[in-house]
Amino acid sequence: MCTYQTATVPMSGSGKGATGWFPLTAATVYLDHPVDAPAAHTLNIDFRNPERGAAARVAVELDPARARELAEAILVMLDAAPPGLIEEAAAP
Repeated sequence: MCTYQTATVPMSGSGKGATGWFPLTAATVYLDHPVDAPAAHTLNIDFRNPERGAAARVAVELDPARARELAEAILVMLDAAPPGLIEEAAAP
């Protein structure tokens, strides 16, 4: 069963696709059937830059439990950074 719930988050960063590096401007996150991963459902993330067309996209399909671990690891790394090392962008 699919939820059709999708979250889109503004991004600032870079992604590497088939034609090389490109600036990222958005990420779309959703739980759905994977295209390639060997699972019934995966957490899917599309890092993209819509202004550059369909080729400016990096897609990942993650096992839901591993996706949760990844999210937790990201937060741990950000929280562990020394003060002043990273600049957090203000919320829009």
